[in-house]
Amino acid sequence: MALLFNQMAEPCINFTLQILLSVLVQHGQVGLCFYDSGDSSLHYMTDTPDDHELYLLSKVIQEVIPHVIITSAKQEPCMTRYLKQLGSNTHYRPEVVTYPYVDFGLEVGKQRLLSAHLPLLPANISETHKLSYLSSCISFDSPLMLRAVGALLKCLDRRRVGVELEDSRIDTHSCTYIFKSELHPSVFKLQSGEKEGLSLYGILNRCRCKFGSRLLRQWFLRPTQDRVVLHRRQEVINFFTLPQNSDILMNLHSVHMCVFQTLLHHMSLSNTKVTDWHSLYKTVCSAVCIRDTVRQLPQHIQLFRDINEGFSDDLHYITSIIRQVVDFETSLAESRFTIKPNVDPAIDDKKRRMMGLSDFLTDVARRELEDLDARIPSCSVIYIPLIGFLLSVPRLQSMMEKEDFEIEGLEFMFLSEDRLHYRSQRTRELDDLLGDLHCDIRDMEMAVMTQLQNTILERSSSLYKVLNLTAELDCLMALSSASLEYNYTSPKLSNHRKITITEGRHPLLELCSPVFVANSFQSSESEGRVKVITGPNSSGKSIYLKQVGLIVFMALIGSNVPAKEAEIGLVDGIFTRMQSRESVSMGLSTFMIDLNQMAQAFNSSSGNSLVLIDEFGKGTNTVDGLSLLAASISHWLRKAPVDCPHVLLATNFHSVLQLGLLPSSSLMSLLTLETAVDGDELVFLYQLKKGICQSSYAANIATLAGLPTSLVQRGVEVNTLRQSLSVVVKSTHTCVCPCDRCRSVVEKFLQLNLDDKVLDLQSFMKEEVLPSAGELMN
Repeated sequence: MALLFNQMAEPCINFTLQILLSVLVQHGQVGLCFYDSGDSSLHYMTDTPDDHELYLLSKVIQEVIPHVIITSAKQEPCMTRYLKQLGSNTHYRPEVVTYPYVDFGLEVGKQRLLSAHLPLLPANISETHKLSYLSSCISFDSPLMLRAVGALLKCLDRRRVGVELEDSRIDTHSCTYIFKSELHPSVFKLQSGEKEGLSLYGILNRCRCKFGSRLLRQWFLRPTQDRVVLHRRQEVINFFTLPQNSDILMNLHSVHMCVFQTLLHHMSLSNTKVTDWHSLYKTVCSAVCIRDTVRQLPQHIQLFRDINEGFSDDLHYITSIIRQVVDFETSLAESRFTIKPNVDPAIDDKKRRMMGLSDFLTDVARRELEDLDARIPSCSVIYIPLIGFLLSVPRLQSMMEKEDFEIEGLEFMFLSEDRLHYRSQRTRELDDLLGDLHCDIRDMEMAVMTQLQNTILERSSSLYKVLNLTAELDCLMALSSASLEYNYTSPKLSNHRKITITEGRHPLLELCSPVFVANSFQSSESEGRVKVITGPNSSGKSIYLKQVGLIVFMALIGSNVPAKEAEIGLVDGIFTRMQSRESVSMGLSTFMIDLNQMAQAFNSSSGNSLVLIDEFGKGTNTVDGLSLLAASISHWLRKAPVDCPHVLLATNFHSVLQLGLLPSSSLMSLLTLETAVDGDELVFLYQLKKGICQSSYAANIATLAGLPTSLVQRGVEVNTLRQSLSVVVKSTHTCVCPCDRCRSVVEKFLQLNLDDKVLDLQSFMKEEVLPSAGELMN
């Protein structure tokens, strides 16, 4: 499928598989685009004026007839009315999808457009020139249309309708389920609408802090060969997985930490909220608690020693000064920064005056009432920040118009809730005497907060060191917790070019299956370097390949592994040919993508690499695929012993072994997964053993998959018929040896007189040559 950008001059009716239309209406303009899955084309209409009845939009929808209409949750009234009217239509009622307004952002739409894999882009175009090139293909002067395109691309991604717009390259992380993104149940949860699904990262990420989760993800994305780094991680995990240290792990893992970076960034902008101060104080206190606990742990462990030395006395100073200055109870109640008493005498004085202001104003109001008209039954003196002191009196029934509000000696200010507010001589004197106490106190407390911020920012380097060490500790405690729960063991890391795994398990499948059969793996420099695994479908070949890859990967991030024992030597990369998706937008078929993955494994792997190949060659003609598979294995065997990687190859091409297409080598191991046939039922034992699978058991597996019995029986009959047609009827001639038979034929041929006996020649060919050829072929 190809992606085409066509400016929509005259909308036409498209009777296709599915059409999705995205539309945005604002300020009398309508911008829209639609995707046609029939020919995988994206059409757009530049921003065009439309009336309040949305006549133009109605005509487009009548012509295009979309199955899905995508629009913003924040709509103009005319669009809301139109959608209601469309929903009440009994003849045509499309599905209406609403996304948050943020998903219709202009920059978001541009980024989604730039990130899509478009066949119209030149092959070697740079990211900086991509926008310029696209602007020549699609009008960037229509913001509503661009925003609609962005929302449409998101909908295609979520529904996996336009898979041709996605990157067809399936990397090792996804095909081995190291990472697995799933759609979040709520589209309003995140802009991406994604969450981590059942994956290796998902089950190992027990981190309690966001920065710990981010660091663990970096470890997953960047496995290392550095033995010093891996030993540093392993010694912490080994300590926490000891039974006597489980309480320490539980206590440290329960300590709550927040992200320093965000808090310090807010401080640098003088935009610190009350909740930020509270989070900072709790986080620094938690860091002090971690340091005090770690000080009691063995200091020969490098991370514990770094925490003991890196968590400096600055932490105690920061917690002390925040505790002395910030009044958290009052701050949270008033939603503003408030300091404690005895921090600033001037602020304390103003606060005392504010606290005694109520009784004082009551006395002032009593004196004011004595000077007012007798018709006014009561009054009060109030204080309003930024306005000052005012005299407040009830509105009389005779005060109907604004002219009635005038009272001699008072300056009318405003009317609120049937009370009139005035300035009097006494309130003016109060303004001069007391000033704007409320604002003064706030300004003075903000000055104290600024000073406190600067004091903390001066020690930010200590806080960042705490952040990095705490993130590392959080990651290692998460891996330790998973290791304890799933019964992992610590792998031995060696400098040899070998991998040994005893009773290895698949870390994900063992959580989903009630019974899991463990299998071992061994590959050394001189033995078992290339393993060819045969077996019927569903026997566990792919799981075994991924199991080995995941165990090696886990060892290279410092984690314990699901095995009884494991020794992981030098591994510089893991290459896979496991999964591919056809993508015409990339101009590549499924088989071509398979070849690209194999080419990368050939060109980039070394003698220290691990290569996992699952069913290579099945995407083309059987003979061609079989030939490429045999050539690939032979190529790696010829690179032995130095440059041959660890190769695990699973295949259903049993004839590659049965026909003897592979060279004999001690580096090649032939393995299969055990099965048993009980009557007509095929039983999978999932146990790896040496040998070759003699049958694919296709009929048995088809029955297990639920195919109709008559269909399976017919398949068996067709296969039997095909085999019987290939049988050649043997001649009645008997010969002890093919060489003797050939010698006999030649002798009889030499006795013929070709000039005189033409009929004898015909008889000779019929009776001697043709039957002999049949015998030799059989």
